[in-house]
Amino acid sequence: MKKFFALLLAATMVLALAACGSSKSGLSTVNKGKLTMSTNAEFPPYESTDDSGNFIGIDVEIAQAIAAKLGLELQIDDMDFDAALLAAQNGKSDIVMAGVTVNEERLAVMNFSESYSTGVQSIIVPEGSAVTLDNLGDYMIGTQRGTTGNIYCSDDYGDEHVVAYDSGITAVQALVNGQVDAVVIDNAPAQSLVAANPGLTILDTEYAVEDYAIGMSKNNTELLEAVNKALSELKADGTVQSIVDKYIGN
Repeated sequence: MKKFFALLLAATMVLALAACGSSKSGLSTVNKGKLTMSTNAEFPPYESTDDSGNFIGIDVEIAQAIAAKLGLELQIDDMDFDAALLAAQNGKSDIVMAGVTVNEERLAVMNFSESYSTGVQSIIVPEGSAVTLDNLGDYMIGTQRGTTGNIYCSDDYGDEHVVAYDSGITAVQALVNGQVDAVVIDNAPAQSLVAANPGLTILDTEYAVEDYAIGMSKNNTELLEAVNKALSELKADGTVQSIVDKYIGN
């Protein structure tokens, strides 16, 4: 009998220890033990790949820090921007981070964390171009499909003046090739794209200012609370700002 109770006690302790060890990762996630992030890794400095194919960028490092806080391993799934949004919306991924702006349309179908960064929509044009913010609607505008830049330009100037591309890189390549007259995209990737393409410049006038946040399914409020708590702690201890400063100089 003593042996039976000793074994029972040992089993109970093992279960208790297992429960304690999994307390941080007890969240309901797509893949157990992982925080799955959908993204479009063509949006430097927020997300891109290095020469070795590793994911790098502001969103990547913030997601890694959040995953660590939650006791989870980060898994990144790269896809088109629209698909990345839909993956999180439909619960195919846990979160989406791709320089995602919060707007009414997205709030209707997704939950969003508190903001972790501010983005500016900028206008890229060839050097010497006659395009200005005031006459932008008279020209053909390149954007990345599904982004707020695409939505804003279509709303402001009509679809007939806007061409949507799969990535900011292809939109800028279209600008270099003379297929569009300007590209509207977030300022941080705009800086990187202009640096990589001599002969282009960014207009001084901002097109729009917006907040970036982490999107996820409306069906997982537990994850929303956990992500917000982790993000709040990472902002309070300076981690988020140090990551942003690493990629975007002041």
